[in-house]
Parts: sequence; C-alpha cells; structure tokens
Amino acid sequence: MQAHEIAVHPPTVRIDDPVSKAVQLMVVNRLPGLVVVDDDDRPVAVLPGTQVLRLTIPESYQDDPALVRTVDEIHADLFWHGPGKLTVGDCLPTPVAKPATVAPDATLLEVATVMANKRSPLIAVVDRSGRLTGAVTLERLLTSLAVAGPSD
Repeated sequence: MQAHEIAVHPPTVRIDDPVSKAVQLMVVNRLPGLVVVDDDDRPVAVLPGTQVLRLTIPESYQDDPALVRTVDEIHADLFWHGPGKLTVGDCLPTPVAKPATVAPDATLLEVATVMANKRSPLIAVVDRSGRLTGAVTLERLLTSLAVAGPSD
C-alpha cells in the first residue's frame, strides 16, 4: 500500500486563522491535528491537537502540576475558554519546524518511519511541487497496517 491510498483529504488552516477554527475542524473531522498551509497550499507546519491543548492551559499550571489539584471541578472545566483570540501561528513553536511530509507513493513503512521520527500524529502527503494532496493520520496508518498484516 502507498500513502495516497490511505490518505484523507483533510481541511487545512493558515497561520492567521483563529485557534477556535482549528479546534472545530479537528473535532468535526475527528483529526489528531491539522496541516497548516500557505497561500499556495504548501504545508508549512503540522499542528497537533496536543499543542493547541497545551496553549489553553494557564502557564502557572504547566509550571507546577501540583497546583492543578487545588482547582475545583467546576472551575477546572472552564480552562478551555482561555484561547480567546489566539491564532494558529501562536500555537506553533518558534522557529516553525519543517512539516512531516511524504510523497504519494511512499510505502506504509516510510510513512510509519516519518511519523515515528517526527512524533507527529498526522503526515502531509505532497506532490512533486510541494502542494498538499492529502494526509495520513495515525489511526489510518495503524488500521491499514493491521488490515495488511499477516492473518492469524
């Protein structure tokens, strides 16, 4: 199997899009992250959902996890309202790491290697000109590996 055979056609975001849009797209499409593209639909980054989540947690709690235990349940559930006016660009590290990409004809082993090395739950599939043609999610990769594996 090749990357293009298991790739999904995910929605994308741009650096100046609000985080709230990214979160909605991840939830509605059940994605572990999103591909951030430029105006030419070339990937500039992969935004994992965990990075968005990290930015919503107040810094004081990130620095001292024991402090989290002091917050009651009602108030603990409200931390998510923090992103406010954050943009996708605010969620990306500086400098922005090169996105994890593979060619459409990449094998499942190639996709798995890139995904593991980059620790990314989403790998962009790009054509020869560098334009996004799809993405392989961790779930799709594992499902394909399980189905393609030897039978018991």
